[in-house]
Amino acid sequence: MRIALFSDVHANLIALEKFISATRDRVDAYLCLGDVVNYGPWNDECLQTILGLPGIVLLEGNHERLFRGVENLSHELPLVQDFFYHSRRFFSRPDLIAGLAAEIRMGTFLCTHTIGGRSIYADTAVEIDRDYMIGHTHHQFTAQRSGFRIVNPGSIGQNRKWIDMADYAIFETETGQIDFHSIPYDIDLFLAELRQRGYPRQCLAYYEGKSRFR
Repeated sequence: MRIALFSDVHANLIALEKFISATRDRVDAYLCLGDVVNYGPWNDECLQTILGLPGIVLLEGNHERLFRGVENLSHELPLVQDFFYHSRRFFSRPDLIAGLAAEIRMGTFLCTHTIGGRSIYADTAVEIDRDYMIGHTHHQFTAQRSGFRIVNPGSIGQNRKWIDMADYAIFETETGQIDFHSIPYDIDLFLAELRQRGYPRQCLAYYEGKSRFR
């Protein structure tokens, strides 16, 4: 079975649709490692689209917990709070994020949004006792720790390396092979939607200031 692994869509429907178009004829199922909501304006639309994918497993991320009110927003950076207050206005489907699992097992991997609530990067010192698939940090990587693997497919909607690229991975369950992929999307269309919906200047500047691949 071939499974598309993805994470951190962050209500970016334009990037999500590009990803689905690139994978729909190549995979049998999908696994989302959380953070579908917040930042962008298409919270409901992204959730509905993802939940309609074949064989979908959707895990809870910290931004789903923020939207459900079970994680403390005051612990977030001021910019994240600004995005939350604006993006949350375009969310009307709390039923779609109720009861999401925090983790599942897939072969040798424990799939979850992150490890111990930490921001894990390729060079992060972390002790693990199993293989992990995680999201959260918006960077695509694979790393070895204590003889185990950490795999992060990267971010669909808010790539921290190239903001105009959507990152994902394809997992071949029979062989254990994981291939990383990146596809371009039109970040200017996304920004135009933020402007049209009245996002504050500091939120627009966040995306405008990110590096582009193209």
